[in-house]
Amino acid sequence: MSMLDKGKALLELKKIQSALSKEMIDVEAGNGAVKVKINGEQKIQKVTLDAELIAEADVERLEKWIESAVTQAITRSQQLAAEKMRSMAGGLGIPGL
Repeated sequence: MSMLDKGKALLELKKIQSALSKEMIDVEAGNGAVKVKINGEQKIQKVTLDAELIAEADVERLEKWIESAVTQAITRSQQLAAEKMRSMAGGLGIPGL
């Protein structure tokens, strides 16, 4: 890969990173008791708890809902990033991506 190709790849990676930071993914657990918003860079933007639904839940169940929502959010964010990287890599001819 020439220096020019490496420069193009680096520029494309920066574009993807910028785009991922703007992509938002919303997930929920516990029938809406816990909501998590995460961006494509896997940075949690917001966690929302529905007081009515939580009042009826015990702490252990609430902890499971939070864990589930965060795990789902991270997984979907990773999938989004992988899709963006695959599309970029295909255009650059990088094997393995």
